[in-house]
Amino acid sequence: MYKALLVDKPAEGYRCTLTELDEAELPEGNVIVRVAFSTINYKDGLAITGKSPVVRKFPLVPGIDFAGTVEASAHPDYTPGDRVILNGWGVGESHSGGLAQFARVNGDWLIPLPEAFSERQAMAIGTAGYTAMLCVQALERHGTTPAQGEVLVTGASGGVGSVAIALLAKRGFKIVASTGKLGETEYLTGLGAAEVIDRATLSGPGKPLARERWAGVVDAVGSHTLANACAATQYGGAVAACGLAGGMDFPASVAPFILRAITLHGIDSVMAPRARRLAAWNALAAELDPAKLDAMTHEVPLAGALTAAPDILAGKIRGRIVVDVNA
Repeated sequence: MYKALLVDKPAEGYRCTLTELDEAELPEGNVIVRVAFSTINYKDGLAITGKSPVVRKFPLVPGIDFAGTVEASAHPDYTPGDRVILNGWGVGESHSGGLAQFARVNGDWLIPLPEAFSERQAMAIGTAGYTAMLCVQALERHGTTPAQGEVLVTGASGGVGSVAIALLAKRGFKIVASTGKLGETEYLTGLGAAEVIDRATLSGPGKPLARERWAGVVDAVGSHTLANACAATQYGGAVAACGLAGGMDFPASVAPFILRAITLHGIDSVMAPRARRLAAWNALAAELDPAKLDAMTHEVPLAGALTAAPDILAGKIRGRIVVDVNA
């Protein structure tokens, strides 16, 4: 028997509870992992609370991330004792995921845990931090450099934003952090932001074009915030969009694209190919300051994920949450 969170949808309604499951209830897969740590991302908050139809199969263990040790394997790339990470691939949505002490998955979905990280550090990064690196790498491929000017990071005090700021600062960019929590200014400047602005300046309806300011943008918010970020991006600049905390809509104009030749990069972490995943995680191992990672992280036990989920949806969480599934 092992502890797990379980989402179900009986006649009386959607629910997520802490329970015990039998190993026989593990889903199909060719690798069993003894999970050490998981995490709570925005999508996990939606899955646990049922605020959006993220979970597509019931009953199901939520958790789109986990880090742990291979317990048993029929996959040629993994043997018992190997340290591994999983991010995405529909795990925690249509295949039982990481908010449990054990997980069974397709070995093709796993990647080796970089030697630089402990399991806890890997989940302090999690999908949010890995997505942040995908955004930074998209700007890099576009040719964005510190000499071109400021980079805007929206949703700055959240998981993606926090890691993006730390990574961009390491690369020498001048970062403007947009947040609804101006009380977190010291935290954000500690991560490397040069300026902190109120998200209200970006979150309402704006003009098709605004004064050119941003050389690049990392956006985790969507809706009017993304539209306004595009409107103020410099000629030839790039925007990496990876989130929808402010809404799925994009009430924008074609003007920045056809008059300023900006590029909007869509960032998907769920189905990203293995080579891109490995490149992102290897870059994280080389670039992310462990002290900054620790500063943006707090830990909860498995049961604590039930409380953290609505808090992350309400914007009450700063940085990253690590879940010790064995506590």
